[in-house]
Amino acid sequence: MTSIKLNLRRLHRAIAPLMCVPLLLTVTTGMLFQMAATNQQGDQFLWLLDLHRGKFGRFNLETVYPYLNGLGLLTLLLTGTLMWFQMPSKRGRL
Repeated sequence: MTSIKLNLRRLHRAIAPLMCVPLLLTVTTGMLFQMAATNQQGDQFLWLLDLHRGKFGRFNLETVYPYLNGLGLLTLLLTGTLMWFQMPSKRGRL
C-alpha cells in the first residue's frame, strides 16, 4: 500500500469517530426542532436550537462549531471519495 493511500486511511480513520457525535447531534436536534416548529411548539424547544448551534451549557462554541462540523464532514467526504476512486476495478477481473 502506498504512503498516500495509507495516510488517507489513517486520516479518515482518525476523524470518523470524532465526527460521529457532533454530526448526529446536529442532524437530530435540527430535525427535532423542525418537527416541534411544524407543530407550533417551537418556543418550548428553543434549547434544541442551542444544542444545534453549539451552545453546550457553559461551553459556548457557536462561533466555531459549524465550521468544525463542516470541515470535518468535508474532510471525511474527500478522503472517502479518494479512497473509493483508488479501489481496483472489479470489471477487469471478469
